[in-house]
Amino acid sequence: MTPSQHPAENADLDVGDLTRAIENFNRYYIRLPTVQKLSFTTLSVLDTLAFGGPKRLTELVRTEQISQPGVTQLVTRLERDGLVERHPDPADGRAVLVHITENGRRIGLARHEDRGRHLLPLLAQLSPEERQSIAAALPALTRLAELGAEAGW
Repeated sequence: MTPSQHPAENADLDVGDLTRAIENFNRYYIRLPTVQKLSFTTLSVLDTLAFGGPKRLTELVRTEQISQPGVTQLVTRLERDGLVERHPDPADGRAVLVHITENGRRIGLARHEDRGRHLLPLLAQLSPEERQSIAAALPALTRLAELGAEAGW
């Protein structure tokens, strides 16, 4: 049984339709031109640190779904570029926590603002009802993302 065929709890929402809509939008969204020419993985790590707080390298391996050597190399580059810093983990002196710097936060903010500028003219082409539908869905989509984060995805 596929998720979209799951019994009653999904009767009001076709999970396959939701998945396709999110994937189609994500494909467009991650390709928007940006001022900062950074990789998707780099920007994802910066967002993870900006919104989720400091993380161990092992946590970044899990959240970003890349290998331990890949995360280590990426964090080393980000540290060299002044976007993150490593500090000892107060709970375990053998481990380090990766923290985003103010410069890293500024890059993330600039990326969001830049993408917003690209979305505005497209949103203007939607009907008022379509814009209202998107606005009405935002709390549920936000909650869905929170549930995924709580589940460790």
